[in-house]
Amino acid sequence: MRANPINDFLTFLMGDTGDQNALGPYKYLTVALYLGLLVAGLVIAWVNWSRDPSQRTIKNLSIFAMRFIAAGMWYQGSLWKLPWPVNSGFRFWLDSTGKYSAFQFHSDIMTALFIPHVGIVQPLVYLLEIFLTASLMLGFAVRLSGLIAVVFTLNLWIGLYNDPTEWAWTYIGIVMAHGMFVASDAGRSLGLDNLLRRWPIAPLTGNTLLARGYRLAS
Repeated sequence: MRANPINDFLTFLMGDTGDQNALGPYKYLTVALYLGLLVAGLVIAWVNWSRDPSQRTIKNLSIFAMRFIAAGMWYQGSLWKLPWPVNSGFRFWLDSTGKYSAFQFHSDIMTALFIPHVGIVQPLVYLLEIFLTASLMLGFAVRLSGLIAVVFTLNLWIGLYNDPTEWAWTYIGIVMAHGMFVASDAGRSLGLDNLLRRWPIAPLTGNTLLARGYRLAS
C-alpha cells in the first residue's frame, strides 16, 4: 500500500511501526502513553470549551490543533531515541552535528562534549521530547516548552546546516511554529494553562517562587 498520513497514523496506533516493533512487547507502552496524553488533552479542551465562552473561537481551535500536531511530531521523533542501548541512528545524527555544523565553535562543543557522552545525551533528549509532547498536548507551561523547543531546534539547524541531505529551512519552520506558541501563549487556547489561569489551584497562587515560575512558563 502507498504510504499516506492516515495509514501511517493507524499503523502507529497499532504499535506496528519499525521503531515500535524494535521494542518487542514493550511497544504497546508507547501507544498507551500517547493515547493517555491524547485523551487527557481532548478532555482539557472540552472542559475549556464548555466552561469558558471566550475559548469558543476559530483562533483558539486553530492554535489547539497546531499544538496537537506539533506534539505528535515530537512523540514520533522520540520513539527511536528510547534510552539504552544507544541507537545507531541517534549516534549517526549526533556525529553529523559535529561534522556539518555551520560554526567551528559549535562543532568543537558537539565533538568534545556531547558526542563522547552519547549514552547520556540520548536518554536526556528522549525525556526532553516526551516533555515537549506532554506540554503541547495538555497545553501546560507552553511558553516554557515552546522556548525550549526553539533552542533545541536551533541547535539542530546549526549542527546540520551543511549536511547535503538536509534542507535547513525545515528547522527554521519548526523554530517559527514554536516561537509563535510562545508569543501567543498557546497553552491558554483550550489548554491546561487557561484552566489554571481561570481557576488556579493553591500552589500556583500568590507570590511564591513556584507560582511566579508557573506564570512565566504559561
